[in-house]
This record gives sequence, C-alpha cells and structure tokens, in this order.
Amino acid sequence: MPNHKSALKRMRQNEKRRLRNKAYKTRVKNVIKKVKFFVEKKDIENATKSLSEAISLIQKVSGKGIIHKNNASRKISKLACLVNTLKAEIKGSS
Repeated sequence: MPNHKSALKRMRQNEKRRLRNKAYKTRVKNVIKKVKFFVEKKDIENATKSLSEAISLIQKVSGKGIIHKNNASRKISKLACLVNTLKAEIKGSS
C-alpha cells in the first residue's frame, strides 16, 4: 500500500483506467464475434454492416492506445478478409 498522497492518487487513476480499458477490449471482442457470426450464417448484408462497426470501434480503441496500432490493423485485416471471401463465395455460387 502506498504511503505518499500522489501514489495513492496514481493508484486510484490506474484502477479507473484499467476498468475502462477492460470494457473497451471486451467491446472489441464482441464486435469481432458479431462479424464472425454473420459470416458463418452467410448473411452478407449484416456481415458488411457489422464489419464497418467493428472497424470503427477497433480504430477508436487503437487511437486511445488501448491496443497497439499493428494489433488493430491485424484484427481489421483478418475481419475484412473473412467478409471478402464470403462475398466471393456467394458471387461465385450464383
């Protein structure tokens, strides 16, 4: 337990930030699951819509420094690839 007043304040701030960051990371995981769910169901319209939501949120979280920018780019790229392969698959079968 810290003894200095500034260290106590720093501890409180760190806890607030930890909880906020945890909430953002959870939201990112959930939007990724949502995109994957629609891709599995082969629902291209909702997959595209949820992809744009996911990209927006991931970029926002990356901008705040909660996840690294390369990590964000990798997540976005992976999701876009999933949706694009679904589009190609549906286009090829029809």
